[in-house]
Amino acid sequence: MFYYQFILGGIVFSIGLFFAYRQGYFFKSSHGLRNLLFVLIPLFFYVVLQGYLQFGQFESVSPSPYTGTVDYKQGMGTPLDYGIMVFYFLMILLIGTYFGRQQKTVKDFFFGGQRFSWWLITFSLVATTIGSYSFVKYSRVAYSYGLGSSQTYLNDWIWLPLLLFGWLPILYFSRVTSIPEYFERRFDSTIRNWVTAFILIYLIGYVGVNLFTMGKVLNILLDWPIFYSAILVATVSAIYVTAGGQTSVIMTDLFQGVMLLASGIMILFLGINYLGGLDSFWHHLPRTHKLAFPNFNQDPSFPSVGIFWQDGIANTAMFYFLNQGVIMRFLSTKSLQDGRKAIVTVVLVLMPIAAIVVASGGWVAKSLVHAGVLPPDIKPDEAFFIASDFLSRPGVFGLILATLTAALMSTVDTLITAVAAIVVNDIYQPHFNPKANEKQLLKMARISSISVTLLGIMLVPLFMSFKTIYSAHGAFTAAVTPPLVITLLFSVFWKRFTRTAALYTLVGGMGAIIFSLFVPEVIIPFSHGVPMIEVDDGFLSGMKQFKFMRAFYGIVVSAFIGILVTFFTKPEEDVKQKGLVWGTIKDAIFNYKGSVGDENSQSTAFASPIILDHPKQIKGAGKLPIVTISDSLAYELKAKVGDLIYVSDKRSWLGGLYSSHLIIDSIIEDSRKTIQLDKETGSVIIKKKRIHHEVLVEKLY
Repeated sequence: MFYYQFILGGIVFSIGLFFAYRQGYFFKSSHGLRNLLFVLIPLFFYVVLQGYLQFGQFESVSPSPYTGTVDYKQGMGTPLDYGIMVFYFLMILLIGTYFGRQQKTVKDFFFGGQRFSWWLITFSLVATTIGSYSFVKYSRVAYSYGLGSSQTYLNDWIWLPLLLFGWLPILYFSRVTSIPEYFERRFDSTIRNWVTAFILIYLIGYVGVNLFTMGKVLNILLDWPIFYSAILVATVSAIYVTAGGQTSVIMTDLFQGVMLLASGIMILFLGINYLGGLDSFWHHLPRTHKLAFPNFNQDPSFPSVGIFWQDGIANTAMFYFLNQGVIMRFLSTKSLQDGRKAIVTVVLVLMPIAAIVVASGGWVAKSLVHAGVLPPDIKPDEAFFIASDFLSRPGVFGLILATLTAALMSTVDTLITAVAAIVVNDIYQPHFNPKANEKQLLKMARISSISVTLLGIMLVPLFMSFKTIYSAHGAFTAAVTPPLVITLLFSVFWKRFTRTAALYTLVGGMGAIIFSLFVPEVIIPFSHGVPMIEVDDGFLSGMKQFKFMRAFYGIVVSAFIGILVTFFTKPEEDVKQKGLVWGTIKDAIFNYKGSVGDENSQSTAFASPIILDHPKQIKGAGKLPIVTISDSLAYELKAKVGDLIYVSDKRSWLGGLYSSHLIIDSIIEDSRKTIQLDKETGSVIIKKKRIHHEVLVEKLY
């Protein structure tokens, strides 16, 4: 399986390198070496890490018998622990509503004003990635299969070149407010409508999976009914998202990301310490639990080949290229370079840490069972909670529960905001109220946030029919992502791809997948030998057959349809592709700022702000405010009229919370370094107590 992943994944990776090379990112650019290292270092890291785990010579001690009699689930937690958990709920509500007070436009609500630094986005993405299902889902897999549970978090390298040098710059400079909007610009409104429908199914279904997990967790901890538990936690998430939109999501997830990383590592540390050190912990993991890929196709519940196609290919591409919630995070960064920094940091640094964090409970529980400390009949679903409760003192377990609460809400808040963005930008405004003002759009965004929460709750009973959260999540994503992924990749990286081909790929690919739900035998030629399993005769029971390999089937069928139809249809006009396909980044920059620009051009300076009492004026497709700067500031920045600048509070630790993008409209003579702002824009950047402080000015592009 190691060779299978790195050969096939390497092909996708190499295609990305080819596109980046053709666009001059590696050799013609002044930052060519940096760009090349951005993608090669993660590849080398994962080859070495997973190769070491798969082929390394490791010793394991014989298992020790369990002689205890304690029921570890009975009496799990204390009133202090649950009190800390409730306090955390209230604190997240306070943080979320506080930072969402000044949301006046849909740009603020969905993208946080596009002003945040890369490190802030990075941590908030971790909180989203370690989603509501992660701790229970991956601790269960970690308990049953060991380090193989990390597969999902260690395969993002496959898509790195295509993402960094293909999709991200197009996405950033085209300034689309949603993924469906991209498809309308690339093709027409019909394709946009189909993509809107499919992405809404994906996002709302994802909300349902997460709410199911919420109910499952509280059912294990408090014995509450799964359905009503999901309603409780969903309500908390919906309140602060509805109040503050993307700014609330980013700021709460920043806090939650730190909590998640710290608490997951703490569980691992406590387990290692209890067992007498790292060597003892490692030796008490069976050799089969140290493999990067536990099996190729023998176990239909966790076949490595199925995980590769369902998670590494289909779902990872969906996550980074099409997941509206993640896309909105990238578009919230202050610059394209900050977006790239965030992605590379997530893939190379935080994803491996995240793999440890979410699986630590399962690994520790397995070592404790192997050492005879815990009973061997622990249910895998409860491994995380039992190990955490056993290792923690009162109060500490409460912090872990608070961390789990963070994981429960940090994905749901992103998904709720994402669905609201699509409803407002792709349904309400174009079809029902094209002339809607900002107040009406914000109202609809908040109504949508509440509505998607209710729809997600309604889907909980469907996912309750699966035996595990991992199975429910895998079956769902494998069934809905392939047509969308193939259509997006062909649209961005294949200029010959046509509007008719896009339509047939979407509809035909999804039709083939729906057919496989009722006749799963059609997947057998694509199954790589993964065996069929016994399932009930209920409606859509076929979804449980080949629940991972359905992704490979869907990808092959969708790609075949797209390629076949493309060669039998007329190519699209070049004018419709400018700024929307690979190789046209300069066109995208021109459309964004209204003048020619270079994505690598950047310089900084400090300036004294001057607030003028006149209305805000905007320019370019990005609808950016215009400003006047002094010639001395322009000289230091090497800036000219038409250049894009980013102005922020000079306190870097704020992460861009008080900042804005602006277009230079004129340059005046002034020996001082000054920048003239309209009153509205000035209020976004400068707080009353800092009116006499300098601001940081960065020239971009």
